[in-house]
Amino acid sequence: MKIAVIGVGPSGITALKNLVDQGLDVVAFDRNHEVGGNWIYSENESHSSVFETTHIISSKTLSQYADFTFDDFDPSVSDYPSHDELRRYFQAYAKHFNLYQFIRFGTLVNHCEQTDPNTWEITTEKDGIQSVEKFTHLVVCNGHHWKPRYPNYPGEFSGEFIHSHNFKKAAPFAGKRVLVIGGGNSACDVAVETSRVSEKTAISWRRGYQIVPKFFFGKPSDVVAEQSKWLPIKIRTFFNKILLKVMLGDNKLYGLRPITEPFGATHPTINDELLHKLRHGKVKPKLDIKRFEGKNVIFEDDSKEEYDAIVACTGYWLSHPFFDKELINYSEGPVPLWLKMFHPSISNLYFIGMFQPLGCIWPGAELQSKIMANELVGKWKRPDSIRELCAKEVANPHYKQINTPRHTITVDFHLFVKELKKQLPKDYISKEAKAKVQQEEMSS
Repeated sequence: MKIAVIGVGPSGITALKNLVDQGLDVVAFDRNHEVGGNWIYSENESHSSVFETTHIISSKTLSQYADFTFDDFDPSVSDYPSHDELRRYFQAYAKHFNLYQFIRFGTLVNHCEQTDPNTWEITTEKDGIQSVEKFTHLVVCNGHHWKPRYPNYPGEFSGEFIHSHNFKKAAPFAGKRVLVIGGGNSACDVAVETSRVSEKTAISWRRGYQIVPKFFFGKPSDVVAEQSKWLPIKIRTFFNKILLKVMLGDNKLYGLRPITEPFGATHPTINDELLHKLRHGKVKPKLDIKRFEGKNVIFEDDSKEEYDAIVACTGYWLSHPFFDKELINYSEGPVPLWLKMFHPSISNLYFIGMFQPLGCIWPGAELQSKIMANELVGKWKRPDSIRELCAKEVANPHYKQINTPRHTITVDFHLFVKELKKQLPKDYISKEAKAKVQQEEMSS
């Protein structure tokens, strides 16, 4: 076997680690010059989609690798780590497991072609020089937050118009009139940050979004929510909705569009400051955009306002430019992969981390990587009914979400982790679980 891994972001490094653990011949390619993917912050426009003040939206407790926890790295890491803490965590993971020797940095994967059922021909480029190599297996970990998706409205805006992917800090928007499009995590963060320096900031929503605070009762909100993970999703989401209603009230109290979809039908937005900014007049809520007229923006209610800059926080395309579209194209419609990793007919292709949990990706990506590595060394065998399982997963998602490109790969964090753990060998137990068992034995 000779295995290629595309990308050494958070999903790629755990894929690489688990393959190396099994003694497999593996090479990882990444166009950057360090481990960390999107979490390598740069003030310049680059691959990275984090900006100066970005913190993760899930707590460290539920956002760590079982094989190398935040306590292993640095027990003082904050409840919601910053992009710099995360970058250092990922790089410490790679150093701890001696992964750098298997990584070719500064290398772009241009094309992947399956020349026969057992062979991938991969074309890479480094310093303008192309190379072609053959591999028996391909592991795709290129992420899904790198190709911006722009909105399309009638008319033309004559001011500055950028995507949140290119937003790096609030300082360039000082004294400007700023409109933020979107209600997701990036949109609310950008609106909060620009409101600190702008002449005015407004945020435009086309639908109602559920805002979730980062803390409940002094604890991270996902840690509190974890206590009800044993409940069926419908019952769990019902209680979550009630809790949020009690804690925050209706969206209309903040001038925002009402929530019309069930909890989980769209991705909740984790933000502590937006509602504060709205009630203090620092961010103005607006409806969806009707059209542009120069620097003027006409909204659904026919109100008109002038802006100097617009930041479109409208998500990303699911993109794999190194595949021929006839082979793989998940940019629109459902993604028929069992456990979000197994292709229905191509057995030597794996996708790691290509899912969007209501929670953090990395723990699930680590479990996917363990399943993959166990299969490759013959410790686990995929079901014969893989095609049927792929179709079943598409037909029975964890949440019935709205039909948009953003909502094709959503999973429930706790249920997905449980499903992945079911596939691991019976003797598998994570480092974290072992520590708990040892602690309980010492206590008794």
